Amino acid sequence: MAMTRRGSRLFAILCTAGATLLFLALTVDSHQQFGRLTNAHNLTPEVIRGKDVWHKYNCINCHTLFGEGAYYAPDLTKITQHRGEPYLKAYLRDPSQFYDEQRHRRLMPRQNLSDEEISDLIRFLDWVSKVDNQGWPPRPILVTGASIPGTDSPLAATAPAARPVGATSNPIALGESLFRSVTPACTACHSIAPGVSMAGPTLAGIGARAKAIVASPDYKGKAKDVESYIRESIVEPSAHLIPGPMYSANGMSFMPNTYGKDLKPEQIDQLAAYLATLQ
Repeated sequence: MAMTRRGSRLFAILCTAGATLLFLALTVDSHQQFGRLTNAHNLTPEVIRGKDVWHKYNCINCHTLFGEGAYYAPDLTKITQHRGEPYLKAYLRDPSQFYDEQRHRRLMPRQNLSDEEISDLIRFLDWVSKVDNQGWPPRPILVTGASIPGTDSPLAATAPAARPVGATSNPIALGESLFRSVTPACTACHSIAPGVSMAGPTLAGIGARAKAIVASPDYKGKAKDVESYIRESIVEPSAHLIPGPMYSANGMSFMPNTYGKDLKPEQIDQLAAYLATLQ
């Protein structure tokens, strides 16, 4: 049955009114949730100062947050969940300590930030990391040092790294260099990208996981804290076995047990210091 002109007009008005009411209701509901979703209750003066640091040094000219910004350098939305504060502080003080400029073509400039600016910037990035971004950007963020088989990146597992220039006093920077350059290279079996397991388990989050493992009643080793657990894992990989048939057999880890002989004690400490920053 055909609708009359008056009926058509009334139908259009009612649909428009219904859509408008639905839009208004959704808008009000969204505004009611913004505070919780955006982590607004944790907007401290330090976070706000950190946002000002982010803008002052034009970080967005190279980096992105929530996938928005320049696409020249990694997205930093979740960077504080991937890297611990000691690493970030050391990196921001002098990025050149973490790279060999001739090999990696380091492009991250040294901004000469003050210690207060660095601390505030990390507080801001930590606040950003806790915003409920509904899974955006929708891909894992690979921070410096991640390795995936087949990549042609200069940080690929098969490429040895030179000793970082000017990093002789920085154990975290030295540890990152050793992670890529010892023989056999840690990157040949381990990734530091979340969820990317290779011949060995991913080391993303090892700093947080180690704390839980040491506190677990199932832990069989002798370590008492995060760094001593990591040192134990390097020197005595079979002291505590990570579950999984691809990682061990007959009570023995597949990881080489030669690092304790091949590395100096201070090098093992440097590796442990670096790995403990992976959150």
